[in-house]
Amino acid sequence: MTELPKLDFSTLAALAKESAHISAGCTCSSVPLVSWESVPLSLVESNFQEVGTLLEDPFVEPTFVEFHPSGTRYDSPDAPIAPRYFPYNRCIVAKCLACERYFLRYTEAGGYFVDRRIRLLSSELLIDAML
Repeated sequence: MTELPKLDFSTLAALAKESAHISAGCTCSSVPLVSWESVPLSLVESNFQEVGTLLEDPFVEPTFVEFHPSGTRYDSPDAPIAPRYFPYNRCIVAKCLACERYFLRYTEAGGYFVDRRIRLLSSELLIDAML
């Protein structure tokens, strides 16, 4: 198993900008992935290639604090993407090989459940907010 490279903010911003310039549709999901969604059954896993991680240190528990300065919520389509804040600080960045867009992915682990989640990496919402 190969360890994924840690993506810094400038690299993440470049990937988001690359995604923003793609106008062609994609069949990677029948569900719009502009906000956090449970990975839909329609998603073709083999179409995704992991390219990096936002996890700072695998031996340090990242914060659960969220970043919502404008009153958005976790599941808001316009919620900022702040890599140092939850849940982005636990994300893998993956590229859809069909449409070439980049997505954020992480696993939500509650008391009695595990839910894999996905969201489109949007350059408009990406913010380099300090903790």
